[in-house]
Amino acid sequence: MAALLPAEWIKNWEKGGKSEFVQLCRALSENKNHDVGFRDIQQALYELAYHVVRGNLKHDQASNVLGDVIEFREDMPSILADVFCILDIETSCLEEKNKRDHFTQLVLACLYLVSDTVLKERLDPETLESLGLIKQSQQFNQKSVKIKTKLFYKQQKFNLLREENEGYAKLIAELGQDLSGNITSDLILENIKSLIGCFNLDPNRVLDIILEVYECRPEYDDFFVPLIESYMYMCEPQTLCHILGFKFKFYQDPSGETPSSLYRVAAVLLQHNLIDLEDLYVHLLPGDNAIIEEHKREIVEAKQIVRKLTMVVLSSEKTEEKEKEKEKEEEKTEKPPDNQKLGLLEALLKIGDWHHAQSIMDQMPPFYSTSHKPIAIALCQLVHVTIEPLYRRVGVPKGAKGSPISSLPNKRAPKQAESFEELRKEVFNMLCYLGPHLSHDPILFAKVVRLGKAFMKEVGAVKKFVSDRVVKFQSDGSKQEDKEKMETLFSCLLSITDQVLLPSLSLMDCNACMSEELWGMFKTFPYQYRYRLYGQWKNETYNSHPLLVKVKAQTIDRAKYIMKRLTKENVKPSGRQIGKLSHSNPTILFDYILSQIQKYDNLITPVVDSLKYLTSLNYDVLAYCIIEALANPEKERMKHDDTTISSWLQSLASFCGAVFRKYPIELAGLLQYVANQLKAGKSFDLLILKEVVQKMAGIEITEEMTMEQLEAMTGGEQLKAEGGYFGQIRNTKKSSQRLKDALLDHDLALPLCLLMAQQRNGVVFQEGGEKHLKLVGKLYDQCHDTLVQFGGFLASNLSTEDYIKRVPSIDVLCNEFHTPHDAAFFLSRPMYAHHISSKYDELKKAEKGNKQQHKVHKYITSCELVMAPVHEAVISLHLPKVWDDISPQFYATFWSLTMYDLAVPHSSYDREVNKLKVQMKAIDDNQEMPPNKKKKEKERCTALQDKLLEEEKKQLEHVQRVLQRLKLEKDNWLLAKSTKNETITKFLQLCIFPRCIFSAIDAVYCAHFVELVHQQKTPNFSTLLCYDRVFSDIIYTVASCTENEASRYGRFLCCMLETVTRWHSDRVIYEKECGNYPGFLTILRATGFDGGNKADQLDYENFRHVVHKWHYKLTKASVHCLETGEYTHIRNILIVLTKILPWYPKVLNLGQALERRVHKICQEEKEKRPDLYALAMGYSGQLKSRKPFMIPENEFHHKDPPARNAVPATVQNGPGGAGMPTSLTINTVRLEEGTTEETADKLKEKSQGVVKVINKTVNATPKVTTSNGNSASNSKIIKEKDDKEKSGKEKDKEKKDKTPAATPEMKALGKDGKDKPKEERANKDEKAREIKEKTPKSDKEKEKVKKEEKASKEEKSKTVVTIIESKSTAEKEREKEPSRERDLAKEMKSKENAKGGEKVPVAGSLKSPVPRSETSESEREQKRRKVDTHSSPSHSSTVKDNLNELKDSSAKDHSNSDREVPQDSTKRRKEENGTTGSSKHSKSESPSDSPRLNEKEKEKNKSKSSGKEKGDSIKAEKMEKSSSGSKKESRHDKEKTEKKEKRDSTGGKEEKKHHKSSDKHR
Repeated sequence: MAALLPAEWIKNWEKGGKSEFVQLCRALSENKNHDVGFRDIQQALYELAYHVVRGNLKHDQASNVLGDVIEFREDMPSILADVFCILDIETSCLEEKNKRDHFTQLVLACLYLVSDTVLKERLDPETLESLGLIKQSQQFNQKSVKIKTKLFYKQQKFNLLREENEGYAKLIAELGQDLSGNITSDLILENIKSLIGCFNLDPNRVLDIILEVYECRPEYDDFFVPLIESYMYMCEPQTLCHILGFKFKFYQDPSGETPSSLYRVAAVLLQHNLIDLEDLYVHLLPGDNAIIEEHKREIVEAKQIVRKLTMVVLSSEKTEEKEKEKEKEEEKTEKPPDNQKLGLLEALLKIGDWHHAQSIMDQMPPFYSTSHKPIAIALCQLVHVTIEPLYRRVGVPKGAKGSPISSLPNKRAPKQAESFEELRKEVFNMLCYLGPHLSHDPILFAKVVRLGKAFMKEVGAVKKFVSDRVVKFQSDGSKQEDKEKMETLFSCLLSITDQVLLPSLSLMDCNACMSEELWGMFKTFPYQYRYRLYGQWKNETYNSHPLLVKVKAQTIDRAKYIMKRLTKENVKPSGRQIGKLSHSNPTILFDYILSQIQKYDNLITPVVDSLKYLTSLNYDVLAYCIIEALANPEKERMKHDDTTISSWLQSLASFCGAVFRKYPIELAGLLQYVANQLKAGKSFDLLILKEVVQKMAGIEITEEMTMEQLEAMTGGEQLKAEGGYFGQIRNTKKSSQRLKDALLDHDLALPLCLLMAQQRNGVVFQEGGEKHLKLVGKLYDQCHDTLVQFGGFLASNLSTEDYIKRVPSIDVLCNEFHTPHDAAFFLSRPMYAHHISSKYDELKKAEKGNKQQHKVHKYITSCELVMAPVHEAVISLHLPKVWDDISPQFYATFWSLTMYDLAVPHSSYDREVNKLKVQMKAIDDNQEMPPNKKKKEKERCTALQDKLLEEEKKQLEHVQRVLQRLKLEKDNWLLAKSTKNETITKFLQLCIFPRCIFSAIDAVYCAHFVELVHQQKTPNFSTLLCYDRVFSDIIYTVASCTENEASRYGRFLCCMLETVTRWHSDRVIYEKECGNYPGFLTILRATGFDGGNKADQLDYENFRHVVHKWHYKLTKASVHCLETGEYTHIRNILIVLTKILPWYPKVLNLGQALERRVHKICQEEKEKRPDLYALAMGYSGQLKSRKPFMIPENEFHHKDPPARNAVPATVQNGPGGAGMPTSLTINTVRLEEGTTEETADKLKEKSQGVVKVINKTVNATPKVTTSNGNSASNSKIIKEKDDKEKSGKEKDKEKKDKTPAATPEMKALGKDGKDKPKEERANKDEKAREIKEKTPKSDKEKEKVKKEEKASKEEKSKTVVTIIESKSTAEKEREKEPSRERDLAKEMKSKENAKGGEKVPVAGSLKSPVPRSETSESEREQKRRKVDTHSSPSHSSTVKDNLNELKDSSAKDHSNSDREVPQDSTKRRKEENGTTGSSKHSKSESPSDSPRLNEKEKEKNKSKSSGKEKGDSIKAEKMEKSSSGSKKESRHDKEKTEKKEKRDSTGGKEEKKHHKSSDKHR
C-alpha cells in the first residue's frame, strides 16, 4: 500500500508538513465511505507514530499534531489506542532499545488524548507498568484471571424456564400476541433484547422458543422470518442450524414421528437462505446409504413377486403354511422410523421451494422420493400451480369451466408459465422427477396432455416431417430460432410422453378417459413417433421401476386368466375385462394375446369380437404390437418341413385382416412394413396384405371359384358383388375407404404394386435358392394372387384421376420399373378403360347425335385417342422382329381388353334377378315380418334388380361397341410377314400363354379371345393351327406352372375344349361357325395368293378326326406327366385334368387309360405324398362319375374310309388315304415339309446339347409329343429358342420365294407316295407287341404272315432316293445320340431279336396301304374292327400325323434292328424335328399301352377277344392261304408266337420280365 505520509513532509515538518498532515486527516475524516476512511486514518496515524519510533520526528511534535486531529472523529482516541497496541507489540520484539524508548515517550506525551481505561484494555501489562498506569503487572494479571473465571465459568443459576419463568413467560406473551396490528418484527426484537437483558435469558434458548412459536403460528411467515433473520445477527451463523438439528434428533427414536410443522419451518428457513441445506441435511435420518439399500431391496422384492406369478407352483399345504407365517412375521416387524429427508422434501414442495427440493431428490435414487405418495401429490400440486395461467389460456376444452387454482402466496416459488417456452424451463423438469407417479393425479395428467395437444396445434400441427425424423415446422415467416425452439420443445414433449405420461398410464387404475385424452395428443404425431414411443413403453419402461415391474407381472397374470376363459359364448364379459385391462397396460396385454393367437388360431374370432371395448389409443398400440410380432426375428417363417408358411404367420395375418376391418385402426404402419419387407426381398409378409385387402375390401382371391361365379365376375360391379364372391361382402364401404385413404395418404399404392410385380420373379430367383420347390411355388402364388387382388382393389376404388396420376405409362412400367409385361398391363388396364369411357362421355356431350352409328363412331374415336400412345409405347417392349408377325395394335388390344368387353353374361344376370324375385316372394309370404320392414326389404330388392338390369343393358351396348371396333381393327392385326405358323407362335407366346395363367378370368378371356379372332374372320389367323398348338403338347406348360397357375391353365383348356366340343357335336353348328371361315383353311398358300374354294376347307368329318387326335394328345401328355414320378408334374396335371373334366375325356378307351394311371398314383402316393394322394383320389372319383357320359371311339368320329377308287393311285399310299381331300393332304405335307426341315437343321446346327438333354429326360418315360404337326418346333423351343426359330423361318421363306405355290405340293406328293410303305413298316414293329398282348395266338400268327408279305412287296417298290435320304437322316441322328444310349439300344435290339425275330405288325389304320386285290372289303373291315377294339386313338390321325410319320419312318426304317426297338425309335423321334405324331407308329407309347400296365390290359383284352376268337381264326386262315412270300420269316414268327401264347396262358410271367427289362432301359 502506498505511504500516506511522504518523507518530504517529515523533513519540512514545521514549514508545511504539519499543515499537510492535518489537511489529509480532515479529508479522510470527511470521506463518506465509512470503512475506507477508517482504514486510511488508521494508516496515517500509524505512519506518524512509526516516524517518531524511528527518530525521524520528535514526540512532542507528534503529540501536538495529534492534539489537532483528535477532534476530527469521535472514535479517534480508539483508533489511536489501536495504533499504540500494534506498535507496542512491534517494539517489544525489537532489539534496539532506543526505538522502545521513543515509543514510551510518545505514549506518555499522548496520555491526555487517550483515556487510561482504553489503554489498559489494549496495551501489554508490562508496558502499562513502565508508563506508570499500573503498579505491578503480575498483580494485574492475577486480578484479570479471577474476573474472567467469575464471568464465564462460575454459574449462579441454571437458566431454565422454571428458574427464570417470568422472563420466559413474558417472552412467550410477546411472541404469542395478536400480530395483526402495527406490530413489526423490529419492535418485538427490541422487547426480546430487553427481556434477555433484564431476566438474563439464554439467547439460544430464546431462539428455540421463537422457532417453537413459529411452528404453532405458520400463517405469520412475514412476521417470523424477518424476526429470526434479525435475531441471527446476535448469534453465531451455525446456531440456528444446530438448534433445528437438535429438534429433528429428538424425533429420531423409533417411536417418534416428526411433526409436519417442524418440516415446514425448516423448509421456510431454507427457502430464505437462513440455513444451508448441506448443514441441515447431515442432521436428518436415514442416511443416504440406507435409502439406496432400501431401493435395491424394493427392486429385488418386485422381481420375486414377478417370479412367483410367472412360476407354475404345484403347492403343498406345508409351503402355503410357511408363506402365511412369513407374512405374519413381516407384519410384526417394527415399521422403520420416519424418513425425515422425505418429510423435509414434501414441505419444500408444498411451499414451492423447487430449487432445494430438486437438490434433495438428486441425492436419492431416481423416482425413489416420488414413489412416496405425499411427495408425488405435493409435486403435482406445485406443477398445477405453475402451469395454471398457460392451461387457462390454451388448454381448457371448449365448454369446460374448470376450477382455477390460486398461486402460492410465496414470492420465491417458481414463476408461473405463460408460454410453452417457460413450460419447458421448469415444468418439464418437475414432470421428469415425477415420472410414473403422475398416476396419482389424473387431473394433472389430463392437463399436461391437453397442453401437449395445444402445443401441437400451435405449431401448425407440425407440418412437415422430414424422412430423417427431424421435424420441420413451417410457420408464417418464422425465423430459424423459432424453428429450433419448436423442435426442442417437440423433442421435450416426446421425452415427457415417454418418461412420464405412458408409465403413469400404466400405474393408473383402468382409466379409459385418460387413454382417450392421451390419444387426442398422440394422433397429432406421425405413426413413426407413436410406434417408437410404444416400443419403449413395452420393452424398456416396465423394467425401470419396481412398481412397474409388479404391474407388468400382474397384467400378464390377469391376461392369462381372461384368455383361458375366453370363448365364443362369453365374448361380451371377457371383452369388458380385456377392455379394463387394456386401458392401462395395452402393450403387455396385446403381446400376450397375440402370442396366444399365434399358437391357437381358433381364438381369432372371439378375440376380434372381444376387442370392441378398447380405446382409440389401444387400437393404435394393437397395430404396433401386431407389426412387432410379425417382425420378430426369432420366429421361423416356415414350418420344419420347409414347404409351408408357418401357422403363426398365417394366424397373425388372418387376425390382422379381421381386426383392421372391424375397428378403425390406422393402417399406414402395417402397409409400410409390408413394403419394407418386399424391398428387402422377403415375400412371406404378403400374406398380411392379402388378408387385409380381402377382409377390408371384400375382394377374394381363390382358385376354387365355380364357373357361375367366374361368369358373374365378367359382368359389372353390381353383378360381381352379388354373384362373384363366396363371402358376404356387404358393409365394406367404410373399411375399403379407410384402406384407400391409408394407401393414398402415404403414397403406398403404386410402390406396393411394383414391388409385388418384381417380387414374383424375386421369389424364384432370389429367395428360391435354398427353399423347397413346393414352398417357392406357394410363395410365388401368394405374391401373384396378392398382386391381382390388390390391383383389383385399386381399380375398383381409385378415381380415374387418382389412378392416372399414380400409374405411369406401360413402357415406363416395363423398362424403368422392370415390371413383368403381364403385371404392367394388369395395372394399366383399368386406366385405359377409365380413360376411354371419359373421352367417350366428352365426345357424347360435345355432339348430341343419338344414332347408334354415331355413338359407335365416337367410341372408336375415343379408343384411338387413348390407345394410340399405347401402341407406340408397346413397340419398345419386344424385339423389332416380333412386330413382323403381329401388329402393336393387336398386342395392345389383346392386353387392354377384359372379359367385360367381349361378352355379356346374360345367364348370370338372369340368375341373380331370379334370386331377387324369389327373395321378394319369400318376403311377401313371410307373415312374421313387420310391414315396414317388409316394405324396406322389397324396396331394396327392387332397387337391386333395377340396378342389375340397367347394368346388363349398359354392358350389352358396350360389348357391341367393342365388337364394332374390333371389326374395323382386325385387318391390321396379323401381318404374317414370315409364316402363319410363326404368327400363331408369337400370338401364343406373347399373348395367350402369359395371360391365361394370370387369373381365372384371364384364362376364360384368352379362350374367348381366340374364338373371337376366329369369328371375326381375321386375315392370316389359322384357328386350326392355334387350337392344335394349344392341345398338342401341354407337358412343358403344365410342368412349369405353380399350383394356382395350373388351375388357371386348366380353366383355359376347359374353355378351349368347350368351344371345340360344341363344333364337334353337330354338323350344323360346325358348318355355321367354321365351315366357311379362313381359320379352317387347310391349304396355307403364299401370302399373296388367296384361294378360298370349298376343297381347301376342313370338312366336318375330318374335323372330328382332328378333335379325336387332340383328345389322344391330351391323354398321352397326361399319362406322361403321371408316370414321371415328379411331384410338380403329377400335382399340376391332376389339377388341370380336374378342371377340364366337363369336356375331357369323352372317348371311352382314353378315359380308361387315364383311370388306370390315376389309380396307380393313388396306390403309390398313399403313404409317400398324401397331398398328391388326395388330389388323385378326388379326380379318380369325379372321373368315375363321368364314365356313363363317355362314348366309344367309333361314335366320336367315323372310322370307315370313304370309297378309295376316287383317290389317285399315288395318293392311296399317302396320308390322303384316309379319304381326306387331296388338296388338304398335299398342302399340309408341303407346310410340314418346310417346318420339319427347318427344325431338323436347327437341331443339328445349334442345339445338339438340347437334344441330348431332351433324350435323357425322356428315356425313362414313354415319349410324349414335344410339339404337334403344325408347329415348327417343340414347345420348349417355342419358349426358349426364339432366335433359332427365326433362322428356320427365313429358310422357309426362301423356299417359298424360289418355287411357285404348286411345285412344293407336287414334290411332297411324290415323296409321299414313295415313303408311305416305309412309314408303314416303321409303324408295324411298334404295334407288334400291342397286338400280341391283345389277340390270341392263331389270329396274330396269320395276320403277321400277311403283313410280312405286304412288307416285302413294299420294300421292293421303294426307290433308291428314299433309302439314301433315310440313311443320311438316320446317320445324322445317330451321330447325335450319346454313345451310351447307342449301346443300350443295341443291347435291347439283340434281346428283341432273340425273342421274336422280325415282328411285323398289322397296320390297323385307316390309311392301310394294302392293295385292294389282296383282301376283300369285308375282310379289311373285320380286321379293322378287331384292331379298333384295342387300338390306340391313332385312326383319326390328321394330316399332321401323317407328316410326322413320314419324316420319322424315313429315319427309322433304315435298319432292321432299329425297327425292333420302340425305345430307340422313341428317342430318335424325339431328336428328329422335335415332333412326334400321335399316329400309328406311336402306338406302343400310347397311353393305353405303356408297358407298365400291360398285364392288366392283357387280362382285359383276353376277356374282350375271347368271344371273337372263332371269327378271327377263320379270317386268319384266309390270310395264311393268300400269303406266299417270306415264309421263312413267318415260320420263324410262328414259332415265336406259339411260345408267346404258352407264356400268355401261364399268366404272362415272361411278359412281366420282358417289360421289366424294357423298363430298365427306359
